[in-house]
Amino acid sequence: MLSFLATEDGGLTTGGYIVTAILIFLLLILISTIANRGKKIGARQLAFAAVALALATVCSMIKVWEMPMGGSVTLLSMLFVVLIGYWYGPAVGLMAGVAYGLLQLILGPYIVSIPQLLVDYPFAFGALGLAGFFSKMKNGLTIGYVVAVFGRFVFAVLSGVIFFGMYAPEGMSPMIYSIVYNGSYLLAEAVVTVIIISIPAVKKALARVRQQAVA
Repeated sequence: MLSFLATEDGGLTTGGYIVTAILIFLLLILISTIANRGKKIGARQLAFAAVALALATVCSMIKVWEMPMGGSVTLLSMLFVVLIGYWYGPAVGLMAGVAYGLLQLILGPYIVSIPQLLVDYPFAFGALGLAGFFSKMKNGLTIGYVVAVFGRFVFAVLSGVIFFGMYAPEGMSPMIYSIVYNGSYLLAEAVVTVIIISIPAVKKALARVRQQAVA
C-alpha cells in the first residue's frame, strides 16, 4: 500500500497525489459540515482551505532539517495549517489540523502503536487549529501561531515520554529528553516563521489574503 503512495526516496507517486487530493476534499467537506452544524461554508472558503492544506502538505516535504526519530524543520508548513484556523475560527481550524495530521500519516508514517499514532498525528497536528481562538485579536496570527505550535509541542513531548522514553540517554529523564528533542525542531521552525510573518510586507500580504479568504 505504501509503495503505491510513495516512492523509495520519499516522494509522492501519482497514486499518492490522487489519494492526498481525495482526502483533502473529503475531509474539508466534513470540516464544513461539522463546524457549521450542517451548513456548508462557501465555495470560496472551501477553496482557500483546500489550497492552504495542499501548500502545507507540499511544504512539509521540503525539510530543512530532519530528526533521526521523526520530526523536522520544514518550509513554513505549520503556518499554512494555522492560517485556516485564523481565517475561519477554531472549529474549522481544529478539523483542518486533524485532516493535515492524517495526510502526514499517509505521507510519512512512523508508527509503533495505535495510541502513539493518535497522539503524534491527529492530536498533535490538530492542535495547530488552536490558532482559531485568537483570530479576532490584535496580532492574532502571531499569537495564535505560537499557541498552536506549543499545543503540538505538548503532544509531541507526551508521545516522547510515553512511547519513546526508552531512547533517552542513560541518566537523562525521558521528560527532559523529549522536551529537548521535540523542542529543537519545533522551536527552530517557529522562530523562523514568526520572524517572517512579522516583516511588514509579509504581514500586509497575509492580511490581504485573509480579506479575500473570508469575503
